[in-house]
Amino acid sequence: MTELHEFELAVRGMHCESCAIHVEGALGSVEGVRKVEVPSWKSARAKVVADKSVDAAGLAGAVQAAGYSAEVTARKPIRGPHSGGERSGGAIDLLVIGSGSAGFAAAIRGVEMGYKVTMVGAGAIGGTCVNVGCVPSKTLLRAVELYHLAGLDRFQGMRTRRESLDWPQLIEQKDQLVAEMRKARYENVLDGYPGISYIEGRAQLSSSNRVQIEGREYNPGKIVIATGAHAWAPPIPGLEEVGYLDSQAALDLKELPKSMIVLGGNAVGLELAQLYARAGTKVTVLELLPRLVPFEDEALSEALTGYLEQEGLQILPGFETRQVESRRGKTLVVGRQNGGYLSIEADSLLVATGRRANTAGFGLVEAGVEIGERGEIIVDEHLRTSSPDIYAAGDVLGRDMFVYVAAYGGALAAENALTGAGRVFDASAVPRVTFTDPQVASVGLTEAEARELGLPINVSEVEMGLVARAQAARDTRGLIKLVVGADDDRLLGAHILAPEAGEMIQTAVLAIRFGLTASDLRETFYPYLTNVEGLKLAALALEKDVSLLSCCAG
Repeated sequence: MTELHEFELAVRGMHCESCAIHVEGALGSVEGVRKVEVPSWKSARAKVVADKSVDAAGLAGAVQAAGYSAEVTARKPIRGPHSGGERSGGAIDLLVIGSGSAGFAAAIRGVEMGYKVTMVGAGAIGGTCVNVGCVPSKTLLRAVELYHLAGLDRFQGMRTRRESLDWPQLIEQKDQLVAEMRKARYENVLDGYPGISYIEGRAQLSSSNRVQIEGREYNPGKIVIATGAHAWAPPIPGLEEVGYLDSQAALDLKELPKSMIVLGGNAVGLELAQLYARAGTKVTVLELLPRLVPFEDEALSEALTGYLEQEGLQILPGFETRQVESRRGKTLVVGRQNGGYLSIEADSLLVATGRRANTAGFGLVEAGVEIGERGEIIVDEHLRTSSPDIYAAGDVLGRDMFVYVAAYGGALAAENALTGAGRVFDASAVPRVTFTDPQVASVGLTEAEARELGLPINVSEVEMGLVARAQAARDTRGLIKLVVGADDDRLLGAHILAPEAGEMIQTAVLAIRFGLTASDLRETFYPYLTNVEGLKLAALALEKDVSLLSCCAG
């Protein structure tokens, strides 16, 4: 018996009942289509019953050829033999390996489309962000920021009283928040999707569709690998013998060290460095590359370095670590900077030099999955691996390691795996935020990247001191920098250093995502006494001296 599948399509461009008839005819002309239903042009959707051999791209292409556009939003088998191997309770259409953001997004998308999904997780459910990353670090950062602000003279008569910092209590409160959010955002969510079967254990692939989990074999139709990443330390002589903190251990310290060396001057290293410095630890940051946050715009890097040094952090860029030793109960780091040797001593050493994909020990190579030089899974634009039935998403790809990118990728991988939708993974407008104070937020090309590509550009740079909100808040640290195409006026990049940069950047993300211009930014209303108004000032600065403008003047 021929296996039939049911497709749901979202259709755009229909304006009358004649349009609905045209779309219905276009879909019906595809070979293998048995039935088409377009309820009305207002519904903006279509339902198709077709042979299993019909793919999503063919249906969407037929609609496009008729002058409309369509996207397959769901596909499920409705008759005939099942696509997956047997397990208790039925067959598995999709096996998701990993229970973090990407894994959850993949599993949820699968059951929403009507498929049977099994998720495999090892360790704490929820992955990096909620357990050992974003949530615990940001709650500690906020608590210590409030403590730091209470001790500043900036507000003069409005200065608040500064209480003593109870570090063990902060750690306890952090752990409590993590447990609450893990339950609310993952455990309870899993309970809300009874269509997702959950297995606690470690998966081992023996082929593209044969997986061993806790001594039992499964034969899923498709697989999504979403195993995340782990903190990575470089092979420095003496490092393993002496011992060190990684980012997870640094968030669990029950006592504040008197001094700390932070190896790594990018987002994680700087967030934790400032956190501990504000809590009372003497902190030295060592960065191999010539400047902090080396992948951000140079102007922001230089300004941030100055602000951190004003708070008492010692910053040593261009430092090549050669040796780690233990001396009299302290950690000694020996390295070269500017042609000479330096030795730095501290009570603790935090290594924050990046993350590597969790790909070892899963049998991926044996299953035909190509692995890159740094252990990352290689995928195509549809998140498909070199093994046709296996897809991958999230930090295991070794790039764009953000929880929101992982969730997007997980859902897209599941949809492509199960329906053949052929959706393209698009990371062209991904925002980045480093939660120092002030924050660093960016999207798109830096000035250096644009010039390296040979693009004709115009650049504007505005100090936060010109933004009325910053003046009213008595905190004018930072700047806004825009990179704009000289030929078409399109926004190519936005880079912000400000106390609330993470809240400001989304306007620029939307502008780049939808191809808006600097003129669009200038001609858009911005509410007065908000920091995001600085984006308008930066756009205006491309053509005039904004220091000569009155409030809200354009």
